[in-house]
Amino acid sequence: MPIILPPITRRQFIQGSLALGSTAIMTSRALAAAESERVEVDQNRVALLADTHISADPNRVYPGTKWPGSPVKESEHESVNMTNCLVQTAKSVIALNPRPAHLIVNGDCTFGRGSEAEYKQFLKLVEPIRAAGITIHVTIGNHDNRENLWKLIPFLKKEQMGLQADVIELPHANLILLDSGNGSLGDKQLNWVAKQLDERADKPALIFSHYNPYNNRGVRPIKGMRDGPSLLKLLAERKHAKAYFYGHTHEWQHDQRDHLHLINQPAVSYYFGKGLAHGWVDMKLTETLADLELHCINRKHTQHGNRREIIFKDKKT
Repeated sequence: MPIILPPITRRQFIQGSLALGSTAIMTSRALAAAESERVEVDQNRVALLADTHISADPNRVYPGTKWPGSPVKESEHESVNMTNCLVQTAKSVIALNPRPAHLIVNGDCTFGRGSEAEYKQFLKLVEPIRAAGITIHVTIGNHDNRENLWKLIPFLKKEQMGLQADVIELPHANLILLDSGNGSLGDKQLNWVAKQLDERADKPALIFSHYNPYNNRGVRPIKGMRDGPSLLKLLAERKHAKAYFYGHTHEWQHDQRDHLHLINQPAVSYYFGKGLAHGWVDMKLTETLADLELHCINRKHTQHGNRREIIFKDKKT
């Protein structure tokens, strides 16, 4: 089972906010405007986030452009406040009308190695999204610690712990969430996803996992998932598998291999290349396609509003 954070009531949110302090005050403002009118949720709309990298310290900033071999000069590093990025994203998602029924955080919720303090901060920041009636799904990334996250989700049943993989069945497509937190899927999970795809060949399938399936072609060299070639072969053999979505490389990219689209989600938090886009993706599903629209944290960024389409079937068929 994946990690699912269901919607909460306005009363639950207010009670939690009173106990949380300054960060909660910031996030509560994200919900204030939305509470002025009733907004419906759309089962054919999904908000796509990745790499939120929340620190236990809400004031923590980080220059993601800084690593050994980075092409960015020492004097040109751009630091990012991760908490502020998620707060801004929450506001943008909540402001949508209709709102997405689902939101996926595709791995790396935390900045360090998934401490309980980091997850407490992450859970505080996403509460306004849950209070807005949106269900949150979390995949596991290399910065996550599933045991620490499980401890902080009291409604999670023991039998739901373990491999965080499942299928979200939506009207126009099935979303399959995989667990690549250790840098690979493993034979058991590869066999599982093949079975799920074969049992649901009547609908397009969109697959989500944190790791890039091959070596990154973007600004920062990052090796791909160890069994990425096996996954890509499996998906290539099933024509209704239309796209694989991944994070990890902190860059908005789009490749295509025959029928399979490979969507590299941008990080909500810091980016690796100076001036690159960071933000989230608004996905709208129809019978014929998935429409993807990039929402940059910086709305003046040249890529804000950038669109991609994943065609499910010809409109004439």
